[in-house]
Amino acid sequence: MASQSQLLPLELIDKCVGSRIWVIMKDGKEFSGMLVGFDDYVNMVLEDVTEFDYSSGSRDKLSKILLNGNNICMLIPGGEGPGEAAA
Repeated sequence: MASQSQLLPLELIDKCVGSRIWVIMKDGKEFSGMLVGFDDYVNMVLEDVTEFDYSSGSRDKLSKILLNGNNICMLIPGGEGPGEAAA
């Protein structure tokens, strides 16, 4: 049987540093931006960020944001966020 290479979660996130990532939070907010860095707790710093808040229907631009890893639900590497590719 051929051995398959494994990619651990933190290794995948590390490969995303310097590229765009789509982050979905537990409270329903979503952020799309350039991943600048992260730590062992998956706290993340994003730049050139778009924040999507479905509860208020708003879409805001932010220059930089720090996201708490405890509140992150899902990460989509290379993701532009909802409707961003079409915008």
